[in-house]
Amino acid sequence: MSKRIFVLLHFFAVTATSQQLQPGFNKEEYKELMYVSARTTVNENYYKQLPAPAHFKMIYQSNPMGLDNLWDLWKDENNHAVISIRGTTQNGLSWLENFYSAMVPANGELKVADDYTFKYQLATNPRATVHVGWLLGLAFLSRDMLPKIDSLYKTGVKDFYVIGHSQGGALAYLLTAHLYHLQKQNLLPQDVKWKTYCSAAPKPGNLYFAYDYEALTQNGWAYNVVNSADWVPETPFSIQTLSDFNTTNPFVNAKSVIKKMRFPKNVVMKIVYNKMDRKTRKAMKYYCKNLGTRIGKMLTKNLPGFEPPPYAENMNYVRTGNYITLLADEAYYQLFPDSKENAFAHHLHKPYLYLLNQLK
Repeated sequence: MSKRIFVLLHFFAVTATSQQLQPGFNKEEYKELMYVSARTTVNENYYKQLPAPAHFKMIYQSNPMGLDNLWDLWKDENNHAVISIRGTTQNGLSWLENFYSAMVPANGELKVADDYTFKYQLATNPRATVHVGWLLGLAFLSRDMLPKIDSLYKTGVKDFYVIGHSQGGALAYLLTAHLYHLQKQNLLPQDVKWKTYCSAAPKPGNLYFAYDYEALTQNGWAYNVVNSADWVPETPFSIQTLSDFNTTNPFVNAKSVIKKMRFPKNVVMKIVYNKMDRKTRKAMKYYCKNLGTRIGKMLTKNLPGFEPPPYAENMNYVRTGNYITLLADEAYYQLFPDSKENAFAHHLHKPYLYLLNQLK
């Protein structure tokens, strides 16, 4: 084989590989997807401050649906597609979706409307639970997304990015789990690849959901990018009770162990144990009632046919997946100072992109 032919073959091999979706965090890839994400806000005054995507062109944008959710579909010259999910809007229903933060099992059914029951599996562990408001958002979005994914697949598109910022990032978590499990059930083609960039996303579920999600997406297929100055990734409120631990743990037989202790140590330890157990359970039930039952009833007035599901006795929200931390430093705070008036000073696309450019 001549040297010229070898070089040509090597060039074509490298070109073909570069066109396939690759695992691992890619700074330029995330930046391009953030330019896409900014345009999903449908707010020209917002996104015109940022460059347009260099490679992707929008081929579809949905109408607002459900709790003011919206998504769009983009495609580049290399047959890569992007599913981009809008974040929270100024619509009150969009905020109710966030505050509707009781948990439900990550596997089940959700009666969304008179003519629509959303059947879902987001994890295999029966103890996995997720945020009910974002699950409701996913229910509306997925019904519109899946036919579009199928249509693109029939044209030869097999590589999909998923991007969402803020609430969109929370929905991107749940959508990614949903897509992987549809593949496991042979309801989506096995040769489709997904690569997810959640951005500024809050915590989507409990520890057992996190374990499942991380097992599905490990080896570089999903990330959550966070600004260390941003408060949104710290939410929702999380409460860990004794029942949130694995079955084998030292707390199971704690009461019997305490009984065997000598007086007065046994009395003191029993008081401490009972206070910890009662107070965390009481707090968990309080949040479930106010951020589940009450908001669920409010939503039935806006979503005809929606039936609030039974809620899990769980509020143990945790960080999920691989994190890329954009560390705010002194130079950052000079440009984006803390603000009592603007709660989103550190949360929007602009500060994230600034810190991304500093990332080495």
